[in-house]
Amino acid sequence: MRRKIAVAGGTGVLGRHVVEVAGKRGYDVVTLAHSTGIDLVAGTGLDGALDDVEAVVDVTSIQTQSARASEKFFGAVTSHLLEAEKAAGVGHHLALSIVGANKAPYGYYAGKVLQERLVTEGEVPWSLMRATQFHEFAGQIMERLRRGPVVIVPQMRSQPVAAGEVAGRLIDLVDAGPSGRVPDFGGPREEDAVDMVRAFKEATGARVWILPVPFPGALGRALRDGSLVAGRGADHGTQTYADWLRSKG
Repeated sequence: MRRKIAVAGGTGVLGRHVVEVAGKRGYDVVTLAHSTGIDLVAGTGLDGALDDVEAVVDVTSIQTQSARASEKFFGAVTSHLLEAEKAAGVGHHLALSIVGANKAPYGYYAGKVLQERLVTEGEVPWSLMRATQFHEFAGQIMERLRRGPVVIVPQMRSQPVAAGEVAGRLIDLVDAGPSGRVPDFGGPREEDAVDMVRAFKEATGARVWILPVPFPGALGRALRDGSLVAGRGADHGTQTYADWLRSKG
């Protein structure tokens, strides 16, 4: 009998990779997303969805820089998942968080901090891995922070990692069973976010102006001081950002 897992957010940037890797390794995969009739924020559609599921991998996300919105989203999603898992007898909740979220608990990261707390204090056996931003990060900046012909790019130290490699590590953890806090997972080398966006612009032929901006306050300091870069003891992927860009050409 094939083992069965569920992937919350399985249609997203990372989730698609997780579903693909899990399938290749012989798992039956249940995708928990709007497209499959499940609203994780409202908690609807979960009845019966986790029957015979041995592990839930949560890679959900939300596009927001509001701490309130992020906490509302991750608080609701995590609470509903843990409640449904407990009722269905799921023995492993695996959550993906962000490297340095605990050092910069502002904006979007505030929700990830809340998510971590709910998971680690919950009753379902768990694993928690933090990863750095994906290679797609530069394109997301281009999309979300574009104002007419100008793209506002935060001055930031980054360590982008391949989403496919993160997915592989997550399925390794499914294989291993509940493992608690595991080593952070980052890319093979550090990059400057402004340089990443410039390279993305050149690779895609986008006609925009790049405007580097030092974000203010504690979050801005965290972006610049390396708080969101994997530190000592972390594991690292192998695909560089430049390699990823070339693979997209």
